[in-house]
Amino acid sequence: MEKLPAVNVLGGVLAPCSVMPRTGFFRDGVCNTCFEDRGSHTVCALMTAEFLAWSAYIGNDLTTPRPELGFAGLRPGDHWCLCAARFLEAHDEGCAPLVRLEATHREALAIIPLEVLQIYAQSE
Repeated sequence: MEKLPAVNVLGGVLAPCSVMPRTGFFRDGVCNTCFEDRGSHTVCALMTAEFLAWSAYIGNDLTTPRPELGFAGLRPGDHWCLCAARFLEAHDEGCAPLVRLEATHREALAIIPLEVLQIYAQSE
């Protein structure tokens, strides 16, 4: 799997999202992507209790540890590379988390307008 160029939604170099927990399609701490990443795990988001509860409600429990997959579970305050479509769905439902634009891959723009991402921009 060949990574696409590591460019963020602002046109700069893609910044890391999180190494604790280790996130990303490649589990390299960066929201890198490739053609095989069907979910487009490209949005670096700050987990909130509201978003995590909503995600579990719709069938994607991100809080329960899955040791067999090397996944410790997420908590509010963790950063995580979300699927772009899931982020847009959360936006439509009124519970989208904040995002780090510098760490959000430009491929997210194929699904989410930049103007929507900017609404949730996390100040550094």
